[in-house]
Amino acid sequence: MCDSTNATPRDAAESAPRPVEGEAVDPISLLPVDEIRITTLVDNAFDALLTSDQRATRTGFGPADTPAGQFETGHTSVGLMAEHGFSALVTVRRGERETRLLFDAGLSPTAMVSNADRLEIDLTTIHGVVLSHGHFDHAGGLAGLAGRLGRNKMPMVLHPEVWTRRRLLAPDGGYEMPTLSRRALTGEGFDVIERRQPSLLLNGSVLITGEIDRTTDFEHGMPAQHQAWTGAEWRHDPLVIDDQALVVHLRGQGLVVLTGCGHAGVVNILRHAQRLTSVDRVHAVIGGLHLSGPAFEPVIAPTVAALTELAPQLIAPGHCTGWRAQHTLAAALPDAWMPSSSGTTYRLIST
Repeated sequence: MCDSTNATPRDAAESAPRPVEGEAVDPISLLPVDEIRITTLVDNAFDALLTSDQRATRTGFGPADTPAGQFETGHTSVGLMAEHGFSALVTVRRGERETRLLFDAGLSPTAMVSNADRLEIDLTTIHGVVLSHGHFDHAGGLAGLAGRLGRNKMPMVLHPEVWTRRRLLAPDGGYEMPTLSRRALTGEGFDVIERRQPSLLLNGSVLITGEIDRTTDFEHGMPAQHQAWTGAEWRHDPLVIDDQALVVHLRGQGLVVLTGCGHAGVVNILRHAQRLTSVDRVHAVIGGLHLSGPAFEPVIAPTVAALTELAPQLIAPGHCTGWRAQHTLAAALPDAWMPSSSGTTYRLIST
C-alpha cells in the first residue's frame, strides 16, 4: 500500500538507485540488435498536431475517406483511436533480418486493429504476442487480433498469474475486473506459454523479464483497494506479480525497456533488467509508469530522481503515468522526455 505522505528531497536522495548485491543467478545473454522500432498502437491520448523528429514519427489526421454526410464531399478525416489502454508493436532488426512482436492489445476489441489498419500495419506478420500482465485494459484487443489471425497458431508469452480474478474497491462499491480465460485464448488459436522466469524471444534478441525483483524502498505497488480472489476470499493485491517488461539491447547504446503499466515500479524494472543482462546503460524507457492518482503521487519525486540519475536518452511515458508525473519528468529530463500518442513510432538505431 502506498504511503500518502509527501516525498521530500531527502526521501528522493535515499531512494536513488543503488547496486543490488551479487549477480543474477541466471544471467541472460541478450544479443544486441541494430535497430528497434516501437509503434504505439493504443495509448490514452492521440495528438494529431505532434511533429516528427529523428527519434519519433508521429501520425496526424488521415485522408478524408470516412463517410460523414454533413460535409459537402460526404466524407471527413479522422485520427487514431485513444482509450485507457496500451498496445505496442515492437520490430527488431539484426543485420538484414526483422522480426515483430505485439506487446499488449489495448482495452477494446476494436481500437488496436483499427489503428493498425490506419497505420497500414499487417498484424498477420507478427511473430508472437507478449502480455505485460492480466489487467483488461491490456488484453481487450486480443479479440480483434484473433479475428485477424483466424485459426493460425500464434505464440503468446504471459505470466501464469494473468488468470487471477481482481477487483477495485471504491466508495460506490467498485467493480470486478474482466478476467482473462485461458480456454478462450487457446480456443481462438493462441499458443499460450506461461513463464514466471525470464524468457528470450526472437532468437535471443528480446528479453521478457518474468517476475521482477522489488528492491526499492518507495515503489510499494497498488493500494488496498486493488484486491485479488484467493479462491476463498478477497485480499489486497499490491504486487500484481504477473507484471513484466520487454527489454532489448541496442548495440552501442544500452537497454531499451518497454512497460505496460510498470506495476513493479519502473526503477525496480530497470534495475532488474540491468542485473539480468549485465548491461548498465539504459538508453530508452517507453510505456506506462503507473504514477497517476493520489496513492502514487508520493512516488513521483523518488522515481524521477532515480530516472534522472540513470539518464536515458529517451523517455516516453504513456498510459497510466499521469499528468503530474508527466510534468515532473518533462521538467527534470527535458531533452529525453517525449509525449506519447497513439500512432507514434520510436526508431532507435545502434551506433
